[in-house]
Amino acid sequence: MPEDRLWQDLMALAEITDPAKSYTRRCFTDRFLEGRRWLERRFAEAGLTTRLDEGGNLIGRLEGGVSGLKALAIGSHSDTVPSGGRFDGPLGLLAGLEVVRLLKDRDVALRHPLEIIDFLSEEPSDYGPSCIGSRAMTGFLDAGMLGLRNPAGEPLQEAMTRMGALPERLTAPLRNDVAAFLELHIEQARVLEQGGLDIGLVTGIVGIARVEIEFTGSADHAGTTPFHLRQDALVAAADLILQARRLGEHFSRTRNGYFIATTGRIEVHPNASNVVPGLARLMVEARAEQAAHLDAFLEELALASLAAASAAGVERSAFRPISRSEPSPCDGRLRDHLAAAAGELSLKTISLASGAGHDAGFMGRIAPMAMIFVPSREGRSHCPEEWTEPAQCAAGARVLYEAVRRIDGDIAFG
Repeated sequence: MPEDRLWQDLMALAEITDPAKSYTRRCFTDRFLEGRRWLERRFAEAGLTTRLDEGGNLIGRLEGGVSGLKALAIGSHSDTVPSGGRFDGPLGLLAGLEVVRLLKDRDVALRHPLEIIDFLSEEPSDYGPSCIGSRAMTGFLDAGMLGLRNPAGEPLQEAMTRMGALPERLTAPLRNDVAAFLELHIEQARVLEQGGLDIGLVTGIVGIARVEIEFTGSADHAGTTPFHLRQDALVAAADLILQARRLGEHFSRTRNGYFIATTGRIEVHPNASNVVPGLARLMVEARAEQAAHLDAFLEELALASLAAASAAGVERSAFRPISRSEPSPCDGRLRDHLAAAAGELSLKTISLASGAGHDAGFMGRIAPMAMIFVPSREGRSHCPEEWTEPAQCAAGARVLYEAVRRIDGDIAFG
């Protein structure tokens, strides 16, 4: 049965893992390459021709019946976070592979070529940026990112070369021949599960902005320096963490569309119990469906950081943009096809935004793009407990299959 076939593949790929950490295939490792070889074999067994592009993306292609038409593409990623799960990324890839198998099982020939794409390093790696492969494919992986180094000092460019990429050729978008892009993903939240719903029709993928803020004070003896003489960098950082939360909550209440903000990393120096902190560095991330909301939040955060520094008697020594991806709305016509496919299968749907970043967000810069979600148990993701039922995985694959057939016959896509 197709449901069993998809599930068996998901469980087989999950077994290719770092033995010390459940479900771990971090990009730029030998374990990741082992998973890639397994995936390439599955592509070939399904009759796909395979290749690596200059960005290190693995692409399986089924030719269409009409020459000159742009490709329909389904994609996601096979890398994981440390101690990640079995579904985030692999489900989207293997559901795409199942679409190919269903086409063959039912002797259905498409007009368009169909591609299944495993994007390189969707998850953040030791080099920093996420969505490296889709950035490369769409022309958003710049020289500055290629020069970023991991803790061992290796530049991202060299790491990509180890994975089979040709980063020296990444001077422009790699593709202008994609008619439409689809991605299936677990929801990573609880809306579908709590609502007893089958499919989430994604309205858009949030933009994500990350900034690093640094406060510089003076390291002093914690026992002998009175409060009025302290220049405590951590006090300023703590003040800003609270202000970032309050600003984020305000934006979430008062702006249309999805908005969230998080302080996710803190460094303190000297970081000793008996020393007043002389340096504090933190990373604040904001996610929004609208670029203007990201801009406004960062402006207010910058002012708040200056006020926090002044109140603590320290210097705000840096306010550095680290990375930014713009919001990417899903294509309305593709969403209609996905909704019709779900309706034909008698599946219950809801429209919702994606608060997480995905490769589809970058693909939306070069082609019409849409996403669907399937439920996540308790919203768990990026952990070994991540779980989606076999029937839920299969339902997502069936929606993709029916939608691909509809899109293939829609003259709006060639």
